Amino acid sequence: MKKLLCVVLLASALAGCGSDPDEQAGQDREVTVRLVTHDSFSASEAVLEAFRKESGIKIEVVPSGDAGELVNKSALTAGNPLGDVLFGVDNTFLSRALEADLFEPYESPALASVPDDLELDPEHFVTPIDHGEVCVNYHLPAYGSSESPPPTTLAELPQARYRDQLVVENPATSSPGLAFLLATIARFGEPGWEDYWQSLKANGVQIVAGWEEAYNGSFSGGAGKGDRPLVVSYASSPPAEVHFSETPEAMPSTAVMEDGCFRQVEFAGVLRGSSQTKAAQKVIDFLLSPEFQADVPLNMFVFPAREGVELPDVFEQFAARPANPLTMDPARIDEGREEWVARWTELMLG
Repeated sequence: MKKLLCVVLLASALAGCGSDPDEQAGQDREVTVRLVTHDSFSASEAVLEAFRKESGIKIEVVPSGDAGELVNKSALTAGNPLGDVLFGVDNTFLSRALEADLFEPYESPALASVPDDLELDPEHFVTPIDHGEVCVNYHLPAYGSSESPPPTTLAELPQARYRDQLVVENPATSSPGLAFLLATIARFGEPGWEDYWQSLKANGVQIVAGWEEAYNGSFSGGAGKGDRPLVVSYASSPPAEVHFSETPEAMPSTAVMEDGCFRQVEFAGVLRGSSQTKAAQKVIDFLLSPEFQADVPLNMFVFPAREGVELPDVFEQFAARPANPLTMDPARIDEGREEWVARWTELMLG
């Protein structure tokens, strides 16, 4: 009998030593899940802390550059990842991330609350978390009369009345810059997009490296100190302007041209090779939870992927919701991106 008891105890001990570490989350120890993400990720500490207390999972955020950098770094460590979950790959780099075999498939139960048109990966290697539209913004005071109306379509931007008014970001160095290039390709086709950009060049378009330089530098609206009343930014730029204003009853000085907006969808996935797969899956569920989704708008100034989430008042009042944003199949983006950017560089900077 003693022998049998020893065998049972030994077997139990060995089973405990060999168990998956993430099975212990929320039981007898806290587990840390490393969330590899782009530099723009932001979440309220209170929301992350509430998740930690409820699940026993602490999220450690690992910033890794912009979306392109994030994918490139992760591809170099595929199968031996720098973390457990990746957040921030968008539809402009999705095919590259999938081809690099970065993820393990996981279908979250919370996907039932996400619109089908945001689910761009039918095999569920990645899960949509948020979306936003890249749009031309304009400075309202610059177009205050019927004699000087703001542009309403992409096709109007090369008109003489908007000469020297538009600033755009370089698609080789900027996420919104790439999205705007893709919008013109989706709208005007090939080779029509090349003619379109040449007409913008002839009309005095200014090109800068990134969003910060464009919006807060060259643009005359928002916090900008420049003299250009048209800028490539986001549908959520007006509510961001009001939210960060020091004036309590502030109104946005900018508005959104809703024609020609390009939809960006951001995804998260469990990284292949993580030693904490089950805990990582719980983090995916958390990113789609009502609590995190409600936290998204005023932290990252994009829209939650989950339906039925109540938006903050400033979003409800001032964010644009383009009815028919332009999109492009991620596989087509991946196939053409480098050639398009190279050709754009030749046309605009050569």
